[in-house]
Amino acid sequence: MKDLTESLRIFVRVAELASFSAAADQLGLPRTTVSAAVRAAETELGTRLLHRTTRRVQLTQDGQAAYERAQDLLADLDDLRALFQAEPATLRGRLRVDMPQPIAHDLVLPALPAFLRAHPGLEIELSSVDRRVDLVREGFDCVLRVGRMSDSSLVARPIGHYRMVNVASPAYLEERGLPTTLADLGQHQLVHYVPNLGARTGGFEYGDAEGELRTLPMAGALTVNTTAAYAAAALAGLGIIQVPEAGVRAHLQSGRLIEILPTWRAAPMPVSIVYAHRRQLPRRVQVFMHWLADLIAPRLQS
Repeated sequence: MKDLTESLRIFVRVAELASFSAAADQLGLPRTTVSAAVRAAETELGTRLLHRTTRRVQLTQDGQAAYERAQDLLADLDDLRALFQAEPATLRGRLRVDMPQPIAHDLVLPALPAFLRAHPGLEIELSSVDRRVDLVREGFDCVLRVGRMSDSSLVARPIGHYRMVNVASPAYLEERGLPTTLADLGQHQLVHYVPNLGARTGGFEYGDAEGELRTLPMAGALTVNTTAAYAAAALAGLGIIQVPEAGVRAHLQSGRLIEILPTWRAAPMPVSIVYAHRRQLPRRVQVFMHWLADLIAPRLQS
């Protein structure tokens, strides 16, 4: 295992630098030792990891998969060693995370430089897509999810809730009138949101007097599948949308959007950090999750 670990460390460095010579120089090893280590890793794993030519070194398809898994394995080994050291070790390795685009753009990315300065050994792959990624199959360390959990095999760490609001543009309300009751919505348009076009659209969601979630079917000429298009549609006067207040606060303050029917809001949306069940999460994942929770929690309802 020790020999394989060292071979993988050398292979990772060759893959990152795309050069045996550069890796040898950086590691302070003879080039023959580096070449032998990569061959040993290929023999142990039973597959070719690198395409070698006189001009370049390139990962094979299997090599790319091995490179990604090796990064995680080596970082996990570093975490294991750190458990028994008197002084905290520097965090190293790659983190693959996913979160909604507005949170990534407005909160996380502006704060990320300070986090990376504190942990220069970390590399972060940040995904922000509207679809729900497959955390396990796509190799994510953790994801930030807004909404109800549907997969009971995952672990969710609740952070808080987003308060929902119903909003529309002044131009839309001038044309259609200001609704003051649910019955008034029969004369209005709802912008429909679905993660996948072609899926069945819902309606206007609200909590009744008993706190039960209800849905009122509503007409709507437009269906979108991204949060950016959803907000843009409301700003363009295409109908009513139901969104977390935090996502449109600036538009509400500027008057570009107006809240309507405050008595009939949708249920607050839970916000959670989700990860696959593991007995001992790598320390780099734990540290990032704590940082993310501390960053976002003050902006949520408890």
